[in-house]
Amino acid sequence: MIYGGDGLARLPADAQGRGKAVFLPFVLPEERVEASIVEQKPGFDRARASKIIEPSAHRIEPQCRYFQNCGGCHYQHTDYEHQLAIKADILKENLRRIAKVEVEGELHLHPSPPWNHRNRSRLRVQSSPEFAVGYYRFNSHELLPVEECPISSPLINRTIGRLWKIGRDSVILPGLVEIEFFANSDDTQLLAELFCSREIDASAVEQWAAQLRRELPELTGLVAFAEAPRVGREVPVIEPKRIAVIGTPEIIYATSHGSYRVGAGSFFQVNRYLIDELVEIVTRGRSGQAGLDLYAGVGLFSSVLARNFHHIVAVESSQNSHSDLQYNSPVNVKAVRATVEQYLAKKPDKFRPELVVVDPPRSGLGDKVGAALAKMGSPRVTYVSCDPATLARDLKLFLTAGYRLDEVHLVDLFPQTFHLESVVQLVR
Repeated sequence: MIYGGDGLARLPADAQGRGKAVFLPFVLPEERVEASIVEQKPGFDRARASKIIEPSAHRIEPQCRYFQNCGGCHYQHTDYEHQLAIKADILKENLRRIAKVEVEGELHLHPSPPWNHRNRSRLRVQSSPEFAVGYYRFNSHELLPVEECPISSPLINRTIGRLWKIGRDSVILPGLVEIEFFANSDDTQLLAELFCSREIDASAVEQWAAQLRRELPELTGLVAFAEAPRVGREVPVIEPKRIAVIGTPEIIYATSHGSYRVGAGSFFQVNRYLIDELVEIVTRGRSGQAGLDLYAGVGLFSSVLARNFHHIVAVESSQNSHSDLQYNSPVNVKAVRATVEQYLAKKPDKFRPELVVVDPPRSGLGDKVGAALAKMGSPRVTYVSCDPATLARDLKLFLTAGYRLDEVHLVDLFPQTFHLESVVQLVR
């Protein structure tokens, strides 16, 4: 199995002695399958299995009726313990192949309840020729209508059902492209974010929102944005413009470490079961004079680290997240609105925090930021990653600078999918 959800097979050896790589979704290691090539590239082919001839002992019946048609999940055909083993192997293989480092000792696994774990779900909306909401079909940009999502929280699932009723019974908001629901920690309140065409009128949003709130009593607030242009499925870099705000535009998200204000448009971890555990892994046993929290979001880590550090510098570039970061930060946290590159270019030369925490987007740190942090020479660096390949690439810079792996954690924030979260503790 490889990162991305596919299994790797090979065609018979060519004249050079190595068979062409073939990627197949929805298979498992050591299975024997009958498959057809569906796409040919110069360096690899893609195929789909039409028959499982010899199934894995771990193969099970998927729980979701949309599995294999929906592009959201990739591993529902295997038991959860096997999903963890697959992800652990993928993480170790990426570190070995790219960073040239073996995970010595224990890889700490942190499992999640495998279902209803998401506190946030974003759905495409279709108003004509008939109403539908759903996700993308597997490997396409075509809408797959869905009426339930077993990896989303129970409240979000009930809300999806009510949204279908609203759409079938009345006119949906013209120009509504996507709707995202964010549930609070005990799954009793919802914040909705609407992503609309740029031509939409704010008064139309307000009228439809009033109807939505009558049908959804758990909906405490709704914020409509003008949809920013996308490239493929990537979330746009430019923050979308707010069109209308109805009710309270944020959720107060309670954890065992404290409560956080999370506003519309702000990033927050999506697994409602493992937030406390993730914070514990990053902050446990850490103390000192100064700490640096990069890509700080709403302050999930910095507000807890502040209890055992004299002061923390927390850096966040998003306007929405930075506003929440300021609100959530105690007095000894300095919330800086800047990109990490901007902050590192202007920081005082003598600033050498005892701990640096980084939680970058999927693209990772990159050479410039990684080299600057390695040169900073902090005795401890904690890297929170959602992509094992970019993690391994960035770790090479730290290992070359004299750091070593102290602890490696796999935190399964995304059961049933190929996505994996990891936390690497580096020391020098």
